[in-house]
Amino acid sequence: MTSLPSSVDVAIIGAGAAGLGAAHALAGSGLAVIVLEARSRLGGRAWTVQASPEVTFDVGCGWLHSADKNSFVAIARQLGFELNTDLPPWRERAYGNAFPRELRDDFMRAMDAFYERLWRAAQRGTDEPASRSLEAGNRWNPMIDAISTYINGCELKDMSTLDWDAYEDTNLNWRVRRGYGALIAAYGAPCPVALDCKVTLIDHSDKRIRIETSRGTLTADKVVVTVPTNLIADETIRFSPPLPPKVDAAAGLPLGVDDKVTLALEGAEAFPREGNLRGATMRTEMGTYHIRPFGQPCIEGFFGGSFARALEDAGEGAIAAQAINEIAGFLGNDIRRKLKPLYESRWAQDPFARGSYSHALPGHAGDRAVLAAPVDGRLFFAGEATSPEFFTTAHGARDSGERAAREVLRTPTRRMA
Repeated sequence: MTSLPSSVDVAIIGAGAAGLGAAHALAGSGLAVIVLEARSRLGGRAWTVQASPEVTFDVGCGWLHSADKNSFVAIARQLGFELNTDLPPWRERAYGNAFPRELRDDFMRAMDAFYERLWRAAQRGTDEPASRSLEAGNRWNPMIDAISTYINGCELKDMSTLDWDAYEDTNLNWRVRRGYGALIAAYGAPCPVALDCKVTLIDHSDKRIRIETSRGTLTADKVVVTVPTNLIADETIRFSPPLPPKVDAAAGLPLGVDDKVTLALEGAEAFPREGNLRGATMRTEMGTYHIRPFGQPCIEGFFGGSFARALEDAGEGAIAAQAINEIAGFLGNDIRRKLKPLYESRWAQDPFARGSYSHALPGHAGDRAVLAAPVDGRLFFAGEATSPEFFTTAHGARDSGERAAREVLRTPTRRMA
């Protein structure tokens, strides 16, 4: 375990993709740098586990979104991580008859028309709830809302139209065979990180910044804060003097909830690789299922928004139980004996995340820039929520850490006389 120095030039709070991006960008600068991480591992909301001897599972982020602009693609190649460039199973490759073709086509038409209306609403420049772009009475509205919970972690009523429009998606989505979390942990391996080091106070009232942690106190000239917005909004980490604009901006960018479960699948050879399973359930409280990702003998389930939060609140195992019930509803009760829970995420219950990724509440699209702005040339802010166009993603987080590091290097250090 890295020992905690009493004094550094730059302290970085959080060893997720943003903190590691900042640490990499400051390497070789001649500055003394330490990354302070509350968890006992690297990666933050990127985390790969071996759920069983046959199944590797990304508990957090799993897709390299906008792969042609994703900075982790080059990093993966450099570190020898194999990339999978197959098309994701979201639109096509439907399995079973739970969602017949003609209904699926009708749903896709309704969803594409919704996105067209949402885009037009964004061009008008009013930051209204995305739900206003739903067509009144359209029978597919609850399922369009379910898709929002998967993408944004929240229902459309809580989603800013302008923030949705600011997101850049090149529709190229790749994966890392050994796990995105494993890639980010390998990327962070050379960085100077103090684990199990929970920061509670950043006191910037004096010439040097004093940081109180669970492993003692240290001072720094500059601090890069990369923690999730909910921790800033809830003042889990306090600033002294307080920074109300940061707390307010973080509150306008809450973390939604997305959760995943992986279920071992007995007799997996009878099922297609990379299949997609979901039903025409006509409700927002629904899961979507990925059959045999990478050909592994498992089914991955995905839940979002208030439904995911309710399943978390129902306790350990509730997400797996819901997934098995829903899959049995689609494929028949015989499937139950072939499925066994392996691992499930519960990101809202995680004390160092309190959710999955940020969305701007209606009227708060401008909060990303407010959160990203440096304070007094000494406090700098990064994290997926501060990315102007790649928020919600690991590469958006990493790139924001690099941006904050450039700001650190551009700002002269004010030494005591």
